[in-house]
Amino acid sequence: IARIQESLTADKPPSWRDLRKPTGGLYGIVWIGVGLSVFQQFVGINVIFYYSNVLWQAVGFDESQSFLITVITSIVNIATTLIAIALIDKIGRKPLLLIGSAGMATTLATMAVIFGTAEQVNGAPQLHGAAGPIALVAANLFVVAFGMSWGPVVWVLLGEMFPNRIRAAALGLAAAGQWAANWLITVTFPGLRDVLGLAYGFYALCAVLSLLFVWKWVHETKGVALEDMTADQMA
Repeated sequence: IARIQESLTADKPPSWRDLRKPTGGLYGIVWIGVGLSVFQQFVGINVIFYYSNVLWQAVGFDESQSFLITVITSIVNIATTLIAIALIDKIGRKPLLLIGSAGMATTLATMAVIFGTAEQVNGAPQLHGAAGPIALVAANLFVVAFGMSWGPVVWVLLGEMFPNRIRAAALGLAAAGQWAANWLITVTFPGLRDVLGLAYGFYALCAVLSLLFVWKWVHETKGVALEDMTADQMA
């Protein structure tokens, strides 16, 4: 605590210039923070929440069923977020992200196959037989995978991974990247609603890329003091 207070006392007001290396360009840790924020949105989580009613009605569920599915999905998200809070200091941040990415990639790929091979009736996919329940289960398991990992863990990492002297500016840039990614996914989905297999295939690809990104670039912050985020992590 004394080290943190000392660094805060010595700190100057945050500036965007603090994010740049003396040799030019942003510190690597800043790019990692932005990458985490962007991948959190590029897996398509907000499509599930923003367009849930419309999506399920489009594949054959009636209005009341679609509303019930949306409510269940929201409850699942809250419950799994609580699970993540309980596990994050036991398992660690990076393992949770890796598990979540694998789960999201699997469930999104399942939905991509189901919607991509569904019969088209009047421009809308029709899920026959077991396809509807499988898609429903896959969608909720996707929310489970996200809620126990990328939903809360990204915010924990963003709060822990930056040294004090750049934290405010770096968090601001990461948040801006997240909102930009959220906007992009939100405005592009209506145009992809007629090709849901392609849409979910793209989100599945992003989930796979998020796994590789975390595996290669993200450092575990469990048990690391804020002021131990040193220059070697800012390369």
